[in-house]
Amino acid sequence: MSNSASNRSNRRAFLRSVGTVPCAALLASHLPIFQGCTTRTLGPQSDTASSADLVIGQRGLADGRFQKPRVVAISPADEIYTIDKTSRVQVFDTAGKFLRGWKTPQGNNGKPTGATFDVSTDQLLVADTHYFQFLFYSTAGSLQSERTIGGVNGQEPGQFGWVTDAVRGPDGTLYLSEYGEFDRLYKYSATGEYIDRFGEHGDGPLQFSRPQTLAVDDQGLLWIADACNHRIQVVDWREKRPRLVRILGMPGAEPGQLRFPYGLCLISDQRLLVSEFGNHRVQCWEREGKVLWQWGSAGSQVGQLNQPWGVATDSKERVYVVDSGNNRIQRFRLQ
Repeated sequence: MSNSASNRSNRRAFLRSVGTVPCAALLASHLPIFQGCTTRTLGPQSDTASSADLVIGQRGLADGRFQKPRVVAISPADEIYTIDKTSRVQVFDTAGKFLRGWKTPQGNNGKPTGATFDVSTDQLLVADTHYFQFLFYSTAGSLQSERTIGGVNGQEPGQFGWVTDAVRGPDGTLYLSEYGEFDRLYKYSATGEYIDRFGEHGDGPLQFSRPQTLAVDDQGLLWIADACNHRIQVVDWREKRPRLVRILGMPGAEPGQLRFPYGLCLISDQRLLVSEFGNHRVQCWEREGKVLWQWGSAGSQVGQLNQPWGVATDSKERVYVVDSGNNRIQRFRLQ
């Protein structure tokens, strides 16, 4: 057996033994434990602060409550779509009022870990992680089964491992991500046909360890939260071969460092927001990598965070953070 085949076999056995334990748990024995940082402001925008002005949800199973939410996506109408570990999609308005909800078709194997609102189709696109597929829903919650991508675990084109996120580029191209036995990115046409894929497990350029969240900027560059490598990779995949543009971050708890960045989103003025599961905070960077400010600290008080996952903004650029360990969504205003 070749070394590469042996490595894949060992990786499969390891993943089977641990199931879908979050990468934070898998790597805890190899990294120092950081308990988060106190809120502070940085750099030339030292007068910039963040304050929570809305809290949505608390622990529970009733409408409007959560069991470890992980996903947030916001429509152009500013409806807030969330998904928790009960496999429930719940929709709220900007006042935090529960509007409607539904469940994904299956959930015994695990729950979705990613979603995006697909403006081009006016549909919610859900990464149904443990069923190896991407699901399209109408805003009312009707599953558009004819648009489903994947559904089979495997290595062939059109088959996936544990899928994490999807995002559409300015030209309609759909980018998808997976982790597990393979850590890869996929490119699909605007109408859902497979085009290409790249990536492998590792910590080198264009290698990944749980690419958890994706974003695409106005130029068509792909931003990837390479979560278990504690970094953001920016990739130009507009042509056939992907090209690394830059890498942001490194392991740690200082400003500009990251610990399990599970969420990212791009905002105005060439800025980037990153939510860190391991550092219990959100950082705001210039897209070239300069840290502007950060907020959050480990805790359960309003404004504090406990293992945040997704992050998204509405049309007024208010920031919604999935405060997973506190079973809530917090909204912050950037001032």
